[in-house]
Amino acid sequence: MAERQTADGTVGKALEVLDMVASFERPVRFSEVLEGSPYPKGTLYRLFQTLTNQGMLSFDPDRQTYGLGVRLVRLAHAAWQQSSLAPIARSYVDALSETTGETVHLAQLDNAQVLYLDKRNALKPIEMYSQAGKVGPAYCTGVGKSMLAFLAEDEVARVISQQSFHRFTEHTLTSEAELRADLADIRAKGFGMDREEHEPGIICIAVPILTPRGRVLGGLSVTSTTAQKSLADLAALAPQVQATANSIAVEAQNWRFPDQATDTTRTGT
Repeated sequence: MAERQTADGTVGKALEVLDMVASFERPVRFSEVLEGSPYPKGTLYRLFQTLTNQGMLSFDPDRQTYGLGVRLVRLAHAAWQQSSLAPIARSYVDALSETTGETVHLAQLDNAQVLYLDKRNALKPIEMYSQAGKVGPAYCTGVGKSMLAFLAEDEVARVISQQSFHRFTEHTLTSEAELRADLADIRAKGFGMDREEHEPGIICIAVPILTPRGRVLGGLSVTSTTAQKSLADLAALAPQVQATANSIAVEAQNWRFPDQATDTTRTGT
């Protein structure tokens, strides 16, 4: 097997290995990762050894399996505290879920995907894919589209170019043209919707969390099911969701995510 080239060198390869191990969502044997790895056995083994020595992977000698290491837990906690909206937004997410009685999601964009930072279940919890720490597609989730709609055009183009446009349901947007039309509608209305685009029966209303200069900090959504609510019911919550997003943005602006003078004006602001 020819060794894959990466512009980020050994560090980039090591991070890819961590992603591969994490993707199994369970302890994994070296041979399982090797089967789907782009790297030769020797290179992959050296990366495993380095990551284990550094505490980024843990090794169970009895089961001969690898898992994510506790050092990653410490780093993840630090990232959550320093770079995430979650600590700032917690009380607002709590209040919005309590007053609406619905499931509330807080998210940020992670490259071309949606990273769910926090979630509060409805009074009657519903089964769905999203959980804090999981990533989802940007093109077919309400919170993803609401953030994407307010990015600068070059960022919009970059993110769209990385979307798979896989059809999850009969309502999924499956082309750039469809997505861009929806983004234009979101900019006009100020909020987006998931019309059963990612999961059957799951609908939501979502808004971006924007700084005064229009920089996208994250997104906020209220989610329900077609058995419990209609899209019109959720749309009626738009002012309340937007007010919550604005409150989060003000606190984030004051304490952790100030606008810089070099920021450029975003599309739709």
